[in-house]
Amino acid sequence: MQAANGAIEPAVACVLGGWSVNIRQLHHQQRHQMTQPPSLPIRSPCIKLCVIEPDSGFCIGCGRSREEIAGWVGFTAGQRDTLMLELPERLKNLTRNKTRRGGRRGRFERDD
Repeated sequence: MQAANGAIEPAVACVLGGWSVNIRQLHHQQRHQMTQPPSLPIRSPCIKLCVIEPDSGFCIGCGRSREEIAGWVGFTAGQRDTLMLELPERLKNLTRNKTRRGGRRGRFERDD
């Protein structure tokens, strides 16, 4: 597309992989992101061991509930800090009454 002054403008919209993309809006967002100071990463208790324990509803890796995991980035820093203080006690309670079954070795011993 050519502007009145002869400069070539990016297409107003194109289709990428079935999605319609407004190129002007993308250019604006990229310029805006370049002028913003880099944001600090959000602290997270996640240890990439994401398994929800069915009895309590808490993740056995970090101790958070599904709702807390889903809403984590929307919480204020204070809310996240408060919750992080509660997590060690939750994790301790999750594992307190659990007995290990022995894994592979335990299965072989039980089969004998």
